[in-house]
Amino acid sequence: MSFKSEIERRKTFAIVSHPDAGKTTLTEKLLLFGGAIHVAGAVKSNKIKKTATSDFMEIERQRGISVATSVMAFEYNGYKVNILDTPGHQDFQEDTFRTLTAVDSVIIVIDGAKGVEPQTEKLMEVCRMRKTPVIVFINKMDRPSKDTFSLIEEVEDQLKIATRPLSWPINSGPEFKGVYNIYDSSLQLFNPNVQEIDPGIKFENLNDPGLEKHIGNDAGTLREELELLEGVYPAFSEKDYLEGNTAPVFFGSALYNFGVQELLNTFLKIAPTPRPRPSNERIVDPYEQAFSGFVFKIHANIDPNHRSRIAFVKVCSGKFERNKPYTHTRLGKEFRISSPTAFMAAKKEIIDEAYPGDIVGVPDTGNFIIGDTLTDGEIIHYKGLPSFSPEMFRYIENADPMKSKQLAKGIDQLMDEGVAQLFTSQFNNRKIIGCVGQLQFEVIQYRLEHEYGAKCRFEPIQMYKACWIKSDDKQAIEEFKKRKSQRMATDKFGRDVFMADSPFMLDMARGEFENIDFHFTSEFDA
Repeated sequence: MSFKSEIERRKTFAIVSHPDAGKTTLTEKLLLFGGAIHVAGAVKSNKIKKTATSDFMEIERQRGISVATSVMAFEYNGYKVNILDTPGHQDFQEDTFRTLTAVDSVIIVIDGAKGVEPQTEKLMEVCRMRKTPVIVFINKMDRPSKDTFSLIEEVEDQLKIATRPLSWPINSGPEFKGVYNIYDSSLQLFNPNVQEIDPGIKFENLNDPGLEKHIGNDAGTLREELELLEGVYPAFSEKDYLEGNTAPVFFGSALYNFGVQELLNTFLKIAPTPRPRPSNERIVDPYEQAFSGFVFKIHANIDPNHRSRIAFVKVCSGKFERNKPYTHTRLGKEFRISSPTAFMAAKKEIIDEAYPGDIVGVPDTGNFIIGDTLTDGEIIHYKGLPSFSPEMFRYIENADPMKSKQLAKGIDQLMDEGVAQLFTSQFNNRKIIGCVGQLQFEVIQYRLEHEYGAKCRFEPIQMYKACWIKSDDKQAIEEFKKRKSQRMATDKFGRDVFMADSPFMLDMARGEFENIDFHFTSEFDA
């Protein structure tokens, strides 16, 4: 197959949602279609010891939530599909935001009963900022849901995007009879006792009296609603979708595998192939011959038995080849990657090549950080990976003095994943962990114990903001560090950080030292 054909058959997308909207269940069903798995994990079921394929960390299995992005790839109808299943919980939203920089499109899952929830709005803001094409899947139609027109209006108002329904539900909850697929003019009937795929019944003409035979008195309502729909909405425009201006909407029930194949089939027809990507130096086209890619995620301890660490690299241009030397642009060094891997959640297999759109796992011994660029030799730096200012802080203490080495190694590796940050107080040398949400502390504590054999405890600390300081006036920096010595710390890379304990103290410091710049994230032009 030609280089161009390989790129054009790749579809790389993220599935995002508010917690419990059914995102991981939808991911599982998509994997079933691709033959990537044969039995869907019963998510959150403790009675049968199966768990979601995409939730591969032990804490995810116990909690029944996703706390890290997982990558899965499969072949389907001639396409190479790369799915990134992201955490829904807001305490892990930065992992999701970074993942959105590595995909070409997004499927947003919304619970039909709850409608649009706050976390979904935040995710949509990122998609809108990046002009990422979005498809909306309204899930759980087998349960009582909001009025369909109200749901569509809510999606438009709260996600601030025009919509175009491409399927339409016939009732919801116990009365749910199925969906009419507007995109290909067919009727899919819902049967909760049968999870086989309904090939659909063609109804090019909705006035066909045969419609009553299948859905009874609801046929009249369906005709009226579709007529209203066609009067209100313009015809579906693929161009508007690809430009991120219109979101096609589908309805179904991921749990019962209903409406999922229609979603997948339509997605593969309309979703974008790998797109050009801006770097700091220029726009990089995926069809360029020279390889380039960037690290959007690092996962420590992906295999606890081998203490392995993986950098996830999104291929942006050219062809990636195993054992070929590539330039690490930040370090200015060449690396040969002898064991690149493709993913099926925690399962990995060695690959010899990859193309734009693919996600490659690169074994890492500490050479990579999030945002690093790999190329064929050209010095470029991909941009747009968001960084986050910690909002919660705790002292971290060793709870087992015999395991201090394990604790140090565990903290070092977990901080590289980018979900938390480590600071060392210059006043008393104590270690401080900064996170975005409370749940992250629990995950760090759990993973340190179960993956590194090290126990820790967290102690409270009065802290408002971590501020990286920078100035051309070296004397001002030295004076600031001297005056604020009890509040100074260093980050993992040895940079000076002012740990402000209140908004008032921060405003005072900024007013007093006007020659110093205060940055609330660690990624600034140093």
